[in-house]
Amino acid sequence: MSHPEALIPVPEVEPGTAGPPCAYARLRTEAPVVKAQLPNGETGWLISRYEDARAAFADPRLVRPLLSAWPPREGSDAPPPCLPTFLEMTGAHHERVRRTVLPLFGRRRLAFMEPRVRAMAEELLDTMVAGADGGVADLVASYAEPLPLRVLCATVGLPYEDRETYLPHTLALLGASGLTMEEVLAALYALQDYADDLISRKEKTDGEDEDYIRLLLAEARRPDSEITRDDVVSFVVTMLMAGYKTNIQHTGNALLALLTHPEQLKALREAPERTGAAVEELLRYVPLMNAINILVATEDFTLHGQNIRAGDAVVPVPASANRDPDAFAEPDRLDLTRTPNAHIAFGHGPHACTGGHLTRMQLGIAIQVLLERLPGIELAVAADTIPWDESTPLRAPARLPVRW
Repeated sequence: MSHPEALIPVPEVEPGTAGPPCAYARLRTEAPVVKAQLPNGETGWLISRYEDARAAFADPRLVRPLLSAWPPREGSDAPPPCLPTFLEMTGAHHERVRRTVLPLFGRRRLAFMEPRVRAMAEELLDTMVAGADGGVADLVASYAEPLPLRVLCATVGLPYEDRETYLPHTLALLGASGLTMEEVLAALYALQDYADDLISRKEKTDGEDEDYIRLLLAEARRPDSEITRDDVVSFVVTMLMAGYKTNIQHTGNALLALLTHPEQLKALREAPERTGAAVEELLRYVPLMNAINILVATEDFTLHGQNIRAGDAVVPVPASANRDPDAFAEPDRLDLTRTPNAHIAFGHGPHACTGGHLTRMQLGIAIQVLLERLPGIELAVAADTIPWDESTPLRAPARLPVRW
C-alpha cells in the first residue's frame, strides 16, 4: 500500500473549460500510473497514457464493479444489490446481452432514425429562430439541451411526458460527486423502479412504434432468448445514465468548439461530406467523460513498475488518453479533418459504449442542420464571458448566445 502522503488528487479541470485538465500532460510523462485520491475519498490508480488506457478497458483482469457494490461495504451496512447496468455486466451474461442489443445500435439499424432526428433538429431550430430576441438566441436551451432527450425517447421508447419522473433521478446519479452513497443508491433504485413500471405498461399495451424497449421485450419473451426482462430494465437505466446528460453536455461543448474555430466551421459548412471526420475529432477533442471510470483488479499485476493488487481500483482516463502526443499529432489542436482518429471517447473492447453510433449520428445531424439552416451562425458574446455549468464532472457551457 502507498502511504497517504504519496497520493495525488484527481486533476481538476480549469474553470470555464470542458477540460481535459492540463495536469494530465505531466502525469503522462512522469507518472503514467499513479495512485490518486478519488472524489469519494477512495483511492485508485490513474492511467493517463493512450496505449495503457486503451489496454485497460479491454483487460479481462479489470472489471467494472456494480454501482451499489463499490466502494465495497460489509455486513449490515451493505446496500441491497442493484441490477447491473450494461457497463457493469460481466462474463457470459454481458456477452449474451451484448449479442442481442448491439445490432440495434449498429449504423445500418440506426439509419431509420436519421430522418426523424433531422426533423427534430429542424423543428427546434425553427422554434429558436421564431422566438429569437433581437436576432440572438441561446443555443444550449433551444438546441443542445432538448435534442438528445427527444432522440433518446424516440429511439428507446421512453415517454417524453414522463421526464419529470425519470430526469431528476438520472441527474442525481450523474452529479453524484455532491451526494452521499445513500442518495446515489436511492436514485438508482428509483430509476430501476421507474423502468420496471414503464416496461409493465408496455407489456399491457400494443404499440405501433418499433421502439427498442418493445423489440427487446419481444426478444426476452422468446423461449430460447439470451436476455431476460431484468436485462430490459437494465437497458432502460443504462440508456438514461449514458445517453442523456453526457450527450447534452458534449453537444454544447462541441458546438462551442466549432463556434470558436470559425475558419474550420466555414470549411465544414462548405464540405458537409466531412461531417463524419469532424464528429470523430470533436469526440476526441472535447472530453466526453472527465468522470471517473472505475475498474477493479481481479488479480495482482504490475504496470509501469507499480504493483496493482487484486481489489484495487484502476481508473483509465479517456480525456487524457485522447490528448496523448504519442497517439495524436498536435493533440491539443482541433483539426476537423484529422484522420485516422482512433480516440477512446467511448472506451474500448467489450465495454465500449453501446450507444456510440447513436451519439455520432445525433451530433453529425445536429451540426449539419445547424449549418444548413443558419450558415452565418456565430457567437453573440465573447467566448470568455460565456457562463459554465460546472455541477458535474463533464463541464459544459450553461448558455451559448448566438446570432446569425
